[in-house]
Amino acid sequence: MKNLIIYLFLLLTVQGFSQQQNQIEAKISNQGKTIEVVQHIQFLNTTTNDLLELDFNDWNYALSTKKSAIANKFSDEYNRSFHLSSKKERSTTEIHQISDSENSVLEYYRRESQPDILHLKLKNPLKPNQMGTYTFSYTVTLPDAKFTKFGWYNENKIILKNCFLSVCSFVDGKFTNQSENNLDDCTTNYADYFIKISTEKPYFITTDLDELTKTDNQLTLKGINRNTFSIVLETENSYESFNNEHVKAITNIKSKNLNEYSRVILIDRITTFVAQNLGQSKQEKIVVSNEDYEREPFYGLNELPAFISPFNEDFIFELKFLKTYLNNYLYSQLHINFRKDHWILEGIQHYFIKKYIDEFYPDMKAFGKLADFKILKGYKIINMPFSEQFLYNFLLMARKNLDQPIGYDKDLLIKFNEKIAGKFKAGLLLNYTSSLLKEGEFDSKLKEFIALNQVSKHVTRENFYQLFSSDSTANFWLKNLVEKDEITDLKFKKRKRKNEVIEFEITSSHDYKLPFTYALYKDKKLIERVQDTIIKSKKLSFNQKQYDYIELNDQNLLPEWDNKNNFKKFKTNLTGNKPLKFTFFKDIENPKYSQIFFVPTGEFNFYDGILLGMRINNRSVIDKPFTFSLTPNYSTKTNTLAGSTGFTYTKNYKNSGFFNTRYGLGLTRMHYLPDAFYTKITPSISFNFRNKDLRKNEGENILIRQVYVYQEKSAFVKQQNENYSVFNLRYNYFKSELVNQFSYNTDLQIANSFSKLSGSIGYRKLFENNRYITLRGFGGFFMYNDNKSSNFFSFGVDRPSDYLFDYPLLGRSESTGLYSQQFVYGEGGFKSKLNQRFANQYIFTLNASLNIWNWIEIYGDIGTYKSRNLAPKYVYDSGIHLNLVQDYFELFFPVYSSNGFELNDKNYGEKIRFVVTLSPKILTSLFTRRWF
Repeated sequence: MKNLIIYLFLLLTVQGFSQQQNQIEAKISNQGKTIEVVQHIQFLNTTTNDLLELDFNDWNYALSTKKSAIANKFSDEYNRSFHLSSKKERSTTEIHQISDSENSVLEYYRRESQPDILHLKLKNPLKPNQMGTYTFSYTVTLPDAKFTKFGWYNENKIILKNCFLSVCSFVDGKFTNQSENNLDDCTTNYADYFIKISTEKPYFITTDLDELTKTDNQLTLKGINRNTFSIVLETENSYESFNNEHVKAITNIKSKNLNEYSRVILIDRITTFVAQNLGQSKQEKIVVSNEDYEREPFYGLNELPAFISPFNEDFIFELKFLKTYLNNYLYSQLHINFRKDHWILEGIQHYFIKKYIDEFYPDMKAFGKLADFKILKGYKIINMPFSEQFLYNFLLMARKNLDQPIGYDKDLLIKFNEKIAGKFKAGLLLNYTSSLLKEGEFDSKLKEFIALNQVSKHVTRENFYQLFSSDSTANFWLKNLVEKDEITDLKFKKRKRKNEVIEFEITSSHDYKLPFTYALYKDKKLIERVQDTIIKSKKLSFNQKQYDYIELNDQNLLPEWDNKNNFKKFKTNLTGNKPLKFTFFKDIENPKYSQIFFVPTGEFNFYDGILLGMRINNRSVIDKPFTFSLTPNYSTKTNTLAGSTGFTYTKNYKNSGFFNTRYGLGLTRMHYLPDAFYTKITPSISFNFRNKDLRKNEGENILIRQVYVYQEKSAFVKQQNENYSVFNLRYNYFKSELVNQFSYNTDLQIANSFSKLSGSIGYRKLFENNRYITLRGFGGFFMYNDNKSSNFFSFGVDRPSDYLFDYPLLGRSESTGLYSQQFVYGEGGFKSKLNQRFANQYIFTLNASLNIWNWIEIYGDIGTYKSRNLAPKYVYDSGIHLNLVQDYFELFFPVYSSNGFELNDKNYGEKIRFVVTLSPKILTSLFTRRWF
């Protein structure tokens, strides 16, 4: 009765603030894993039509099934934690009853395609301007917090966020139904919350809601006009409170070597900075948790190993707190759709992160104190200003042709764009827009936008664009760069001299008005910086004795695709417009130099031994269209030189399923026998296609190449094909994610002595019970084959002969010994070595494997093949597969095959097959498939 009186009093006192109200009574039990909930939700129909259904967010339910949107996202990003989790680690929402104000029991349903949205059927239509009250009785089982950082950590720590039902955002008479996607962007209509929490044991409770009453095991909370809230329950309090005239900041972000006084000073500076630039927080309390930071860290800062410690403790703490505080402040202030217009929050956040660093740390370098080491002075990546990394994080994706418009819904962005590049790009865009306006005008308009959100229930990007309607150029560019995925690039086209006058022609990638700046230098000093505009092209004339060089967009305010072509000397010398710069290892692009990199390399094969060398190339950290590489290696076993060289040119295509065209020429020279080299020369062209929806890791590839092979004669083999040329046409299709992987390819080869056609198809499926099956089929036949006495060009049953030198074989010519046991996934795919190991007419095989526990699998292969003048063979094998690191290190133990029971063989050790890859590209791909 007492609680009912409290609720009634609260409802009466805040009736005018919100059209929705939530009363939640939550009893936490089962060591914090389970919550019994009774929830009363009031909803006002603001339309002119009757409502027959209401829609509710039930994001807790999203982690109950492997068919939800968040489960699909985990699969797309190869996140194994959820799909391999047990049922007790996942969540559920069990609805007991839903009733209306007349105590009529209501029906509800969920759509299979969107199970975390609950659709409530009303018995009595909700009339225009009518308030409806609905009571929900349900049980919440919290998910393990390892999935999203929210939920159940252990019996001593629980974080409640988005675990209770809430009305879906209701705009213009329609519900906006957005599923949980691990984006922390639940968009709901603002509501008043009154929450009573009961626990089995005492907890320290930290929340951004207001506390009304509190006992050891019970707490009553209030939140007025809120779109979200979080509640942290701990048996040992990890949070500290810091108060000033702007806000009460509650945080558990710690720093080992930073005392409380220093933390107070830094937090006061940050909260004051935000209040002065964006206005007072409408919430009295803002929680800034380490868990929030870990969900959205400052990438780069968090990747450096602790022993390097290039930044002071205060700077690291400051940046962590600043980024998280700005995020939570803006989330509480903005009334936007956080999924559709996420770039507004992220742009403002990163614009002010940059501004804060530029104001308080103007001399801070990207790698902090590492810039003090003389040996690193020549590296631009080390010595560039800290905030310049915003540009290069954006360029990293733009050069890979994986850039996406920041105006896309957030759940359409690939992981790297969602977490890193898109946020930095949004900050760069706002910084560029600021440069087009008078000093202070942009910041003033951002304050206006924040104020607009305080008086308007629903704010969109159109409201944001409208802020700059008085400046047509800023308005146009802001909207254009948000909505479209276009390449922006300025470059010098021509340079003419006449007497003492020099004329530069500048071109733009756009045919409409583009504001830009250029800087003029003399004796390495900035003489003048000019703001100008360009439409397609522009000519600039100067007295060539007055300046030494000109640089476009020298402050990188405009997010350009390529800034290497922004620099031009007035006079050239023997080194041309840009002098050569030689750098050990890698560096970021420096537009003032032509960079050559030297990267130490190490390789190994049985014939050359350890190959030590140096890769000489022009590949910086950021991709570029044209690259070359020269890698001379010293063979420690033969005391000779080996190595490779080549170049590629890549032409990307924007906004098209036609992803890019790549032209290449490669040359490799290595030993294929102890006393003989092979030389492979390969001119090639490939056409690459990728689904426009980059989140679907789906693509196609067409490769056309001519492979020329020259082999030295060897005393180790009597008969060999010394020199030959093969025309190769390949087509490959793939669609890959954690749960389902599917691919197929065809391969046509034509040479003087043979022609053959082959193809393979692969499928991998992860089932609900955490078992996965892998299937692969291969088939091929010769159209003609004049090699009557040799199997050199034949299909391999258990290992390809690799006459095109495509596979990373450690001992490619070995037929006995350890190196002959190396297995590669190609052609027949058998693991047992059969008596007849090649086919010179046709081959058809099927390979299958099924995991029985973690990385332990059983495999089986069946097939048929035929060679000239021999009867067709029907073969099989089976055994145990230890898939320790897929494609990197695997072991196969044959058990039973066409050879018989192989475990009885006294030389069984010689039958074990292994997969080993020494190339770092394989391990790199395990990372890139998660992010790109």
